[in-house]
Amino acid sequence: MVANPFKSTKCVFSSERRLVDFTSSSSSVNDWIEISDTERDVGKSKGALLQQKTQQFQRAIFFTLLNPQPNGAGFAGVAYRQQSFDLSAFTGIKLSVRAQGENYWYKVILRHHNEESSLLPSYEIFFKLPKNEMTDQYLPFTDFKPYSRGKPLDPNTTPPLDRTDITSIGLQIFGGVYSATKQQGASSLEIDFISAVQCD
Repeated sequence: MVANPFKSTKCVFSSERRLVDFTSSSSSVNDWIEISDTERDVGKSKGALLQQKTQQFQRAIFFTLLNPQPNGAGFAGVAYRQQSFDLSAFTGIKLSVRAQGENYWYKVILRHHNEESSLLPSYEIFFKLPKNEMTDQYLPFTDFKPYSRGKPLDPNTTPPLDRTDITSIGLQIFGGVYSATKQQGASSLEIDFISAVQCD
């Protein structure tokens, strides 16, 4: 498990591209789909991405209820799969977020070439967020590792992430079946935007 708390403070971002901007009046959460453990017979967790909008501002909130199995198996997530992104000119992803609730470990999950099957590799990064604090979280592409159904794959025999054709961006909270960190309960993640950035 790789943690990157406050890594953005060590970077000077020379370029930034907003991939998803939930503060924009034209933004929508309708194109995001839920991907939680209920797609399996024993799953009991739930994830939902909702829009928070007032007269003064708007953002999205990723609500989760994590009900893992006794061994920690369980996850709740959402993903955006409506377009392809060429992120080859950038070094990582930046999230502008605030975490609250019972859990603070999250994942970002990337997929390429429209490979959406859980039997195919996904490229994932684990990170812990500060409690109840709006933060810019930098996640370098070099720290994304290949996984299949939560199990790490050998990066020497798995094709690398093709950053010229990113076709799925996912957010997930996890129970920790393959980790010493175990999580359960209700949490929320407020999201202003998700960007691709060049960190110098």
